[in-house]
Amino acid sequence: MKYLSCKIGDVTIGHGHRIAVQSMCDTDTLDIEASVAQCRSLAAAGCDIIRLTTQGMKQVEALGQIRSRLEAEGITTPLVADVHFSADVALAAATVAHKVRINPGNFSKDHAVAMEKFAALTEICRRHGTALRIGLNHGSLGERITSRYGDTPLGMVRAVMEWLQMCDRLGFYNVTVSLKASNTKVMADAYRLLNRTMEDELGMMFPLHLGVTEAGAGDTGRIKSAVGIGTLLSEGIGDTIRVSLTENPVNEIPVARLLREAAALPPAGRDCTSFSIDAATREEFLVKASYMIGPALLDGHIDDFSLTATIAGRALTDAETEAFKDDLMQACRRRFTKPEYIACPGCGRTLYNIQSLLQQVMEATGEFAGVKIAVMGCIVNGPGEMADADFGYVGEGGGRVTLYKGSEPVMRGIPQEEGVQKLVELIRKSI
Repeated sequence: MKYLSCKIGDVTIGHGHRIAVQSMCDTDTLDIEASVAQCRSLAAAGCDIIRLTTQGMKQVEALGQIRSRLEAEGITTPLVADVHFSADVALAAATVAHKVRINPGNFSKDHAVAMEKFAALTEICRRHGTALRIGLNHGSLGERITSRYGDTPLGMVRAVMEWLQMCDRLGFYNVTVSLKASNTKVMADAYRLLNRTMEDELGMMFPLHLGVTEAGAGDTGRIKSAVGIGTLLSEGIGDTIRVSLTENPVNEIPVARLLREAAALPPAGRDCTSFSIDAATREEFLVKASYMIGPALLDGHIDDFSLTATIAGRALTDAETEAFKDDLMQACRRRFTKPEYIACPGCGRTLYNIQSLLQQVMEATGEFAGVKIAVMGCIVNGPGEMADADFGYVGEGGGRVTLYKGSEPVMRGIPQEEGVQKLVELIRKSI
């Protein structure tokens, strides 16, 4: 088996290399001062790779200035341009970023045109030493794939394999792959299938970027991320990770680093039902316990478990243990005792305070146990990536939002100040 590596600036990811920790700025990329400051904070927190939204040519120019400013300060953390839809923007970004994140299927509705643009992009990346991340998320596959395979792990894998096979034909291998989903089971199954398929059909392994997309915030966001990412890391799958929290991006770094540390531990037996965990902090407990117990629950090897735990020497109360168990069961898709929140972490495209809004939604909808509610920052990938949600709140910009029932927009142009109330009314009318 041939294991490939991906070089992003001074960071190399792949088999035999340390798992790299990533995050993404939630600043407007055009706000160079704010973006430089956040990159500085992320680098100081131990972030190995930083991504910034790069939706247009102005953002490409700004990204170049951000890189120059950081390098002048001695900060060489690689920067990734996050590009959606525009092949021309991707081509330009490849000349200034260390890496470009794309979904090449979005380059054109005409697949032949998309392939032509992708080939041109790989050539520019080759000339500039720029890496690529091919990122396909659950809910953003496009009709060409879903009409054949559905919006499934198989569909995700077949879609990305087309591009990896093309990379092989072109002789371009400086590539990382991601297949993210907000559903931990879909996410784990997609990566496992891709891992097997690369081995069977390519005879080589491209590095994998792991993440549970739109994981949310607080305990549940950390638990959901630890379950999805940790399940794969425990099987030796994954080369770089990003914990997506609807919080300050700096908060993602210690969680990811704890997951990286946990991956060095021997995994618990898949039929183990009794666990004892000692942790120095609450965050360490959440990550460690989710990593140890989550995989067996996610795959149905166990249905319940007992847990004793201490945090900084204090034993968890029965109530604390049960609250954690409820959250872990829900993250593993085994038992739903509260609403399920699917929330993007926010980025430069988000035109409202998504962290504050998520808290408002959670406070207003706590009664709807088992209902999946999405809070998405923008229209670019929000509707697609909330594929698993029953209801959605998506920012339009200009102080307006759209509410979704399933995949259908049912209320458009709602003033943001009325959005949460209208969402609650929509859910109550529908369930």
